Amino acid sequence: MSHLNLQPSSTLKAARYRSGRRWLCASVFIAALVATPVLALLWQALQGSSGLWPHLFAYVLPQAFLQTGMLLVGVGVLVTLLGTSTAWLVTAYDFPGRRLLEWALLLPLAVPTYIIAYAYLDLLHPIGWVQGAIRAVLGYASPRDFRLPDIRSMAGCILLLGFVLYPYVYLTTRAMFLTQSANLVEVSRTLGSGKGRVFWRVALPLARPAIAVGVSLALMEALNDIGASEFLGVKTLTVSIYTTWVTRSDLPGAAQIALVMLSLVIALVTIERWARRRQRYWSSAQKARSFTPHRLGTASGLAAFALGFLPVFIGFIVPASYLAIEAWKRFRFTGLSSRLLSETLNTVILSAMATLAILLFGLVTAYAARSLPGHITAALQRISTVGYAMPGTVLAIGILVPVAALDRMIDKTALEWLGTSTGLLLIGSGAALGYAYVARFLAIAVGSIEAGFSRIPRSFDHAARSLGENVTGTFRLIHLPLSKPSLVAAGLLVFVDCMKELPATLLLRPLNFETLATHLYGEAARGTYEEASIAALAIVLVGTLPVIILARIGRWKS
Repeated sequence: MSHLNLQPSSTLKAARYRSGRRWLCASVFIAALVATPVLALLWQALQGSSGLWPHLFAYVLPQAFLQTGMLLVGVGVLVTLLGTSTAWLVTAYDFPGRRLLEWALLLPLAVPTYIIAYAYLDLLHPIGWVQGAIRAVLGYASPRDFRLPDIRSMAGCILLLGFVLYPYVYLTTRAMFLTQSANLVEVSRTLGSGKGRVFWRVALPLARPAIAVGVSLALMEALNDIGASEFLGVKTLTVSIYTTWVTRSDLPGAAQIALVMLSLVIALVTIERWARRRQRYWSSAQKARSFTPHRLGTASGLAAFALGFLPVFIGFIVPASYLAIEAWKRFRFTGLSSRLLSETLNTVILSAMATLAILLFGLVTAYAARSLPGHITAALQRISTVGYAMPGTVLAIGILVPVAALDRMIDKTALEWLGTSTGLLLIGSGAALGYAYVARFLAIAVGSIEAGFSRIPRSFDHAARSLGENVTGTFRLIHLPLSKPSLVAAGLLVFVDCMKELPATLLLRPLNFETLATHLYGEAARGTYEEASIAALAIVLVGTLPVIILARIGRWKS
């Protein structure tokens, strides 16, 4: 009898093991897919540049290092000031319009950095209507008599990137203010501390890890930027990689610069991890009672609203309004061109296919870690998300090397067996670009799906297993249906990020293949910003939707 009872149990265990092993193997494949560009980058850098490295070292890299450092320091200071002050404003004080500001402060996230640069370049042109109006008010006749400082400068680049990237700090810091510091702030007030003293001595020190997380995300975005930096005249490491590869045709040299840049990213991630080393402490206070904001009077309330609305005005209202006006002008003048429609179709199809692949890979990676907990699956999950820390330019170089080698192998095999050439099959079909999207944005899907899985009690897994379901059956019957909201949110965010992505798309897109982002870049490179206004407006409008959803989720959680 005991033999009869044990036999089915052994069979079930074997079936569960085989099912779990398939998830593990798939997770290993995905981690290898993401790790391959990093290894290829190392291999390519070791090949040595074709005599141009001394030139780069003497004339290019010192300037690139200096300007990248200045840009990161400037953007870091600005996003810290804007993100922390606005987060404290809408958390600690109650005033007319506070509810509106809570989500409106996130809107600049919908504007890609290159779009805000193009918009302000046109708006603040010396013969544009802004400077013309100022000269008319002051009584000057021409730009020779009076003109504002040129926006094409390091200061201009820092200002514009700062007003677009501060929401990363605002998001993390506001969440911190809403939870951990509430009780301590209330106690400090009852002990007689003034508002300023409470902020500087209590709230700000407790929020430092959250601020560091937000600043590191903003700095990685600034480091990854190529469109805004190039058009504002700032020669960063990203711009140097692009020009070394495309202009000088020196892939090993570009790979070497990319490795230097990757070390900078690793340093930023290390700093962020170091800042979060005490997160367990402030998370333990999360159940404290909610924060009670201080009610301001009418005059001070209006002043607070105006102060909080300023970043939204500069980072979203002005560029979005400008794009809407210019897009309407172009639409009335030329209508929608067939070229724009085909580029929109390219963008949607490419982003949709990449999103589906990213969601599939994200599900496999997150569920392997959930169903087979241990050091191996945890390490595989970390490797699978490393691509998000790599700038698009760096990732593109790492992907080009193995994909080009695979293309050559396929072409050689086709010639030998079929007598016909396939050419650059993977690069020419856009598969390499899809690969870049998967490696770059897989972390978003894994993080969102993992958060969705964490809300499903482990007892559900145990109940399904005790009823005879294997790992795959438990996923199909339990985890997949209950994770639909997180899957939808992840898909939305990934789709918008794919649609906005510029550096990797510029470097890996097939010949004569344009997306909305590359169309915008091309028009801006020719100085005809108004030609791309409809494409830019489409990117901003689509990007606004997930930002609003994100704001609503944040309000619900708070």
